[in-house]
Amino acid sequence: MGPIVELIAGSYEQITFGYRLCASEQEWSAVADFTHHAHTASVSAVATSERYIATGSRDETIQIYDMKKRIEHGALLHHDGTISCLEFYGSSHLLSGGQDGLLCVWSTKNWECLKSIRAHKGQVTTLSVHPSGKLALTVGTDKTLRTWNLIDGRSAFVKNIKQNALLVKWSPKGDKYVLVVSDHVDVYNLETATVTSTIINPKRISSIKFLNDSVLVIAGDDPTVRLCDINTQKFLCEFEAHETRVKSVDSFTVDDFCVVVTASNDGFIKLWKLNLETFDPPQLLGKVNTTARLTCLAVWQPSMLLESPPEIKTEPTTSQDTNDVEGGFVKKRVRISTVEVVVEEGRRSDPVALTELFIKLIGIRFAERLDTFTLKYRTLPDIVGGVIGFVKAGSVISLVAGLFFGALAGIGSYMASQNPKNVWLSLGNSGTVAVVMGMRFLNSWKFMPAGLMTIASLLMLVKTAVRTFKKHHNS
Repeated sequence: MGPIVELIAGSYEQITFGYRLCASEQEWSAVADFTHHAHTASVSAVATSERYIATGSRDETIQIYDMKKRIEHGALLHHDGTISCLEFYGSSHLLSGGQDGLLCVWSTKNWECLKSIRAHKGQVTTLSVHPSGKLALTVGTDKTLRTWNLIDGRSAFVKNIKQNALLVKWSPKGDKYVLVVSDHVDVYNLETATVTSTIINPKRISSIKFLNDSVLVIAGDDPTVRLCDINTQKFLCEFEAHETRVKSVDSFTVDDFCVVVTASNDGFIKLWKLNLETFDPPQLLGKVNTTARLTCLAVWQPSMLLESPPEIKTEPTTSQDTNDVEGGFVKKRVRISTVEVVVEEGRRSDPVALTELFIKLIGIRFAERLDTFTLKYRTLPDIVGGVIGFVKAGSVISLVAGLFFGALAGIGSYMASQNPKNVWLSLGNSGTVAVVMGMRFLNSWKFMPAGLMTIASLLMLVKTAVRTFKKHHNS
């Protein structure tokens, strides 16, 4: 097999696996190439481009892995909640949808969030980008199907659906799309936006994949994978792929045949050789046991070799094997409110992120000098951080939390200035923020703003407690 093909799988165990395919006349084998353990919760989505692999998780982060350098490239933080879907458009953009109802468009050049769209009132369940890159479909738990104009970031069409849809997918030509609701596949015509046919699967559907403009692979809550013609609504063939339900399917083409890849929560990834002309029962080419509970699957098949492929090691590489400083470039993580952008272009820093950091540090320094108003040690960073989070990311939660805890800090400081014994509100407020932001810091290990706010709250907590103890001891 000439071209490079790798299988990328995410798991409940927080690990992303990479397997390099090796073809032989008798049987194909999948050799462990790398493991990427960057998440702190189960992997919920995976997508591949020419160079990068993106994984989403319940830990609210999108992790980027560089397949050219075989290193962790960085993390994107913009969503609040689980990352439910990811899809690359070519090698230039990444689209993400999450539990917070946002649809985000990222540039793969500098990983800047170009657009952040409030797509649905509930969770964005799934998304699909049109082959032209100008349109995108999203489905949410608010029971709506929305068509988005990605050029101006506005909704072009909204359709109410009776039930929560699970999947949506454009056909390769882009003249039709399919919508999955439970065990039904509705085929829509793009021009009329009407249902042209409906396919009923025996079980609830979990994954679909177009093999060409008319043949659709369907997998669901049973071991069987089915191939269906969406024009005639007939099942062309079916085969039992696993012992348990199939979680995800993907495919790629080699020479004159198609290879269907299936993944199950039994831990196995299997390769099936399929003839798209005769649709005979597929032949099992090979399989690999990951020993993990798989959640998602994608095929990485670059159109050209980015570099001479590295020799397969006896042990797969891990994301901990590399350093952050490489080739004269310093990898930096720049926090913009709730957005983290990875920059690898010299030593440039994002002015908005540095401004936010500067304002927060000014608030801390100002508080140290004005001992009478120690509330500024926490009030100013809380309020400013909340306002910037709302302005830059549209996060109402950040705004409300910043104003609320900032107000409590101010009231507590005023009460203590009137009566030195009234410190319980200040202690409770600082303790609550320290616990909440501390847990967020332990989950993400990002200093801005969780780490900074944790340190500030702990210092305020200790300072108030020590002062109270001294006054009590002196009296």
